[in-house]
Parts: sequence; structure tokens; C-alpha cells
Amino acid sequence: LMRPLQGCRGRGVVVGTVTLCLAAGWALQTPGGVSLVVPQPNINATVAQNVLLSVEYSCRGVATIEWKHVSSWGITSIVEWRSGNYVNISTLYKDRVTTFENGSIQLQNVGMRDAGYYFVTVTEEHGTNAYGTIIVNVYEVIYEDLHFVAVLFAFLAAVSAILICFMWLCNKSLHLFQKKTTHKLRASTTEEIELETIEC
Repeated sequence: LMRPLQGCRGRGVVVGTVTLCLAAGWALQTPGGVSLVVPQPNINATVAQNVLLSVEYSCRGVATIEWKHVSSWGITSIVEWRSGNYVNISTLYKDRVTTFENGSIQLQNVGMRDAGYYFVTVTEEHGTNAYGTIIVNVYEVIYEDLHFVAVLFAFLAAVSAILICFMWLCNKSLHLFQKKTTHKLRASTTEEIELETIEC
């Protein structure tokens, strides 16, 4: 009674091993699987600058790439394409987006409304997905620079006015001092002349 059980158990192990090997081989041969790399997940930009949202994807089959923008103004679909052929470009981004074969996009002439989260989805034809996120911060550095220049100009003008007033006061004091000294010299010279006249 023990031998048949051992035989069945042995056959079960062999069948299980063969099945596992076949499944692993099938999984390796089945086209599919997609990977996505986001080299720069956080981007700082200034108003009117062009911004590159760089990604790099790889897959065995044909992939569909989709970009969306999420901000306080809502969710906007930017662009979606398959194998380099455009499928859908949002009217808001029609003249401002350039796409690249590696899945990257470039936004031209960004504004404050372009700040937020950018989500990219790469979908392989067999249904495998990969996701990536890039945060874009947009700053109005131009206006900050103008404000800084205005404050600096006002400060320099104030310092110049104070220096001019100080120089004027110094000049006035020096002039008064010279007048008093000259007056004293004339008075003493007059006194000496009067004394010589009296002595004579």
C-alpha cells in the first residue's frame, strides 16, 4: 500500500516541476511588461520659459503614452499618442506641446497656471501599465527682480541725498569758519594800525 502512494507522490512532484518550468518559460516568452523612468521628478521654472518633462520608457510591444495635468484649476488631458502617431491633443495645449519618441513632452511659454502635477501613463498593448509623476513649480522671478531693483534704487537715492546734505552742511560750516577767521584777522589788523597811529 505504501509503494503506490510514493509513486503518485513522485509523479506529482515531477508534474508540478514540469508545469512550473513551462509557466516560467511561457511568462518569459510572452511579450509584455513596460518600464518607465523619470529622471527629474521636480522642476522649477520661470514664467515664459520652456519646460521639458523628461521620461524614458521601454516595452516589448506598442505603447500608448498619455499626459495629464492636475492643479487647483482641475484635471486637464494634455496629449495622448500611440507609436508616434497623435491620437488626442487638448485644445489648451495644441500650439504649446512638443512630443518625443521616448515619451517626454516639452511645454512652451509656461505660465502660473502650468504649475502643478503632471502624470504620465504608458500602456503597453497587452494591458501592462507604468506611471510617472513630475511636479512643476512656476515662479514670477521677473517681477521679483523688478521689485528688488526698485527698492535698491530707492535706497541708493536716499543714501545719495543724505551724503549731499552732509557735504552741503560741511561746506557751509567751513565757509562760516573762514568768514569768522577772516573777520578776526581784519579786526586785529585794524587794531594794530590804530595803535601805530596813536603811537605816532
